[in-house]
Amino acid sequence: MKLQCDVEVVNRMLPTFGMKSRGKGTRAVLSIGKHLDKKSERSNVYLMICTAKDRAGSKYKLKDNIERFFTFFVDEGKATVRLKEPAVDVCLSKADVNSLKSFLSAARLADRGSDASSLPLSTLTPVRARDVEQPKKKLSIVSKKDYPLTSNFPYSLEQLRVSYCRLSRVDMRMLSLKALRKLDLSNNHITKLPATIGDLSCLSELILHHNHLEAFSEALCLSTLQQTLQRLDLSQNRLRYLPAQFCQLKELVDFKVDDNELVCLPFHIGRLSKLRFLSAAHNQLSVLPGDFRKLTLENLDLFGNPFVQPNPLDHSMRLTFPLSLQELTSRAVASFRLAHGPDVIPAHLCRDLEVAKLCDCKRFCISYYIKTAVNMNLHKVSNTVVLVDDMGGTDAPVQKYFCSLFCYSEFLDLFIQRGGR
Repeated sequence: MKLQCDVEVVNRMLPTFGMKSRGKGTRAVLSIGKHLDKKSERSNVYLMICTAKDRAGSKYKLKDNIERFFTFFVDEGKATVRLKEPAVDVCLSKADVNSLKSFLSAARLADRGSDASSLPLSTLTPVRARDVEQPKKKLSIVSKKDYPLTSNFPYSLEQLRVSYCRLSRVDMRMLSLKALRKLDLSNNHITKLPATIGDLSCLSELILHHNHLEAFSEALCLSTLQQTLQRLDLSQNRLRYLPAQFCQLKELVDFKVDDNELVCLPFHIGRLSKLRFLSAAHNQLSVLPGDFRKLTLENLDLFGNPFVQPNPLDHSMRLTFPLSLQELTSRAVASFRLAHGPDVIPAHLCRDLEVAKLCDCKRFCISYYIKTAVNMNLHKVSNTVVLVDDMGGTDAPVQKYFCSLFCYSEFLDLFIQRGGR
């Protein structure tokens, strides 16, 4: 039985001499196995602790020698074994929870003098240097020849960069790194992202620029990334659109999607209330969604998009008289914020309600509306704005919706009274 974790051996006599323990564990390998006692010339079960400074290990007899187990924090990978002789506390931390529980169970059996044949014993031999190294937190691979083909990635990784390796897909071994906080797969040939990236429950940064991505799936937007993802870089790919569910990534602070083929931004982008840095330069955006007005950004870059000069007199109309019963009902559900879902109403109606439009009169419209566009100075939503074009402009067209001819007429009257501003 072996266990890798951080260990501190605290001598309980230190306070008697006015001394304190270091209070910090060292990476170690603990083993439970048989060892020949030279005095009695009999084999007994011992605990051996090997560290980088003492790879040969220190041994402690276990039979009738454990005073107490402290296991209150065992589910956090922590425990303490108090020995009678010598008077030391073996403090364990940063251990795998299941391995720790198995190890403590074996130590209890050894303390009670259980038959050695019933114990999962190991050979008490010196450990290799790599076995007692501190867990690796960062790994950067920037060459295909350095990419591991036969060995796994270190389980303890928190930051992983794999660039210029010509990967065509995400290696599934990366998706087992549960401590991963930053994943950088830039400058590869990845065409599709597996939905299981959403199982990386600690992931806060996902860097994917300079790949061949054609889509960002709904499944990723509905995964645990909703609670963790703060930085996302999708620049230099082949994206034409982002799903409506993209706006569920409500922890997003920094989003880059430069040099793609986007024809529109997500309809409810204003729901990204924590977004502070947005860069969508060199795409195919001709107009911004109406929800764009709700953003509060620090920096905004929309340079190089083919924005059209809006004319509120130009509009597209999708109205019928009278409105259908489905439209009236859907408007009521949106206005009164009634709970709904695919278990209550058909799924296609749920999708329609997801993109409900808000009129100036504060009423919602769903499938029937009048749509136009108006100019907006981007400084209204961002402290710093990169110029939209070579002419030094910082205005961009934003969509505007009206639920009826009456609302649209009122808007036009005000627009003309203001001299077309």
